[in-house]
Amino acid sequence: MFINRLVKVVLLLLGGVFVLLQGFAFEVEGSAVGAISLVLLAILYCIWTKNKTKFFFWFLVTFMVAQLLSYAAYYAPEVDEIKVDYYYYGANILYIISYLFLITRIVTELKFKAVFKELAIPIVVLIVLDVFCVTLVTDTAQRALSVYEYSLEFVYNAVIMVLLSVALINYMYRNDNKSILFLIGSICIVFSEIIQLAYYYILEDKNLGFIYSFFLVVAFIFFYIQSQLQFTGPEPTYYDEQLEA
Repeated sequence: MFINRLVKVVLLLLGGVFVLLQGFAFEVEGSAVGAISLVLLAILYCIWTKNKTKFFFWFLVTFMVAQLLSYAAYYAPEVDEIKVDYYYYGANILYIISYLFLITRIVTELKFKAVFKELAIPIVVLIVLDVFCVTLVTDTAQRALSVYEYSLEFVYNAVIMVLLSVALINYMYRNDNKSILFLIGSICIVFSEIIQLAYYYILEDKNLGFIYSFFLVVAFIFFYIQSQLQFTGPEPTYYDEQLEA
């Protein structure tokens, strides 16, 4: 129990250090701290979580490998514009895969017939909003990206928007503590990724480094907390309970 608490304290401290390093543009050091934090988080999850799920585990592992690859990229030879940056594409593809594991984790627990029956209109609205938001957000960095980079960023942004939509549908269907924590974590991930896109390709504002890294740390805190809980199934809303009373 003491080691468990010690690891959690160390992770919180490393999260704070990560935010500071990213905020002050020490990106190499920040990337290293982020990789170490993810290794510790994966160990914490594997050893001290009673009800582990393979999809969340692979999310942590894949994200950790992507972070390590991003860190290694700082020490790789500089890539010319005409050459392929394998570190860039490899890391981003791994990030996409990690988010797909999270999406799969939620989707496999949903009853599709019941979900579509109850939430057909919200699902259609979310699909329309996702297409609009992904196109709008990705187009803001179009001038700074090649065709292949733009395509990768488009897929990347599409996946995180799908993650947010699935998290929202999951919460609307289940209405329990685990689903709201997952939704908050997903919202923080979306904010972090959008702000990070602006930080690297649009605005040269160091404050954005603090903001996107803070949202990323908060997202993983909520993801870890929800991983310790179990879904309780669809719950009646407060309004429904009042009507029944």
